[in-house]
Amino acid sequence: MEKILIIGCSGSGKSTLAVALGEKLGLPVVHLDQLWWKEGWRNVTREEFDSRLAMAMNVDGWIIDGNYSRTMEMRLAKCDTVIYLDFNRWACLRGMCQRVFGNYGKARPDMAQGCPERFDPSFVKWIWDYNKNNRVRNYMYLAQAKHAKTIVLKNRKEIKAFLRNLGDTLPD
Repeated sequence: MEKILIIGCSGSGKSTLAVALGEKLGLPVVHLDQLWWKEGWRNVTREEFDSRLAMAMNVDGWIIDGNYSRTMEMRLAKCDTVIYLDFNRWACLRGMCQRVFGNYGKARPDMAQGCPERFDPSFVKWIWDYNKNNRVRNYMYLAQAKHAKTIVLKNRKEIKAFLRNLGDTLPD
């Protein structure tokens, strides 16, 4: 595992898992939200995002967390592992609420500077509808990544077990 994608609904713990994996494996972590957003919740152009992503991927190893389906093909082609956090909506809403309440008014470490955490009702709806709108496509991505190891984790307990077991499989 040297080039890892982590996908799944917001609030599922993609960024948290990415940081934990980065520490365990000694790999740089790329949060797609940091590449897409700039101060004041304004997004960069697609061209700038693509350029930033290409630069981030032009190293020997990385962990990229985020969905951004427009660039999924490019990331799938270069990864060796895809981790899909296939959580139910309630778990994701809980994660989102914990994130909002714990960071309200502050920029999170996995977000661009100048983008303070806020509550957005439309984001709640997006999370509520995520599996209905994206689950089939995410499993298609996994099927498409025949060259890569694919891992599906369904809850936080499985994430913890995965991280614990990973420690047993790391080379000395």
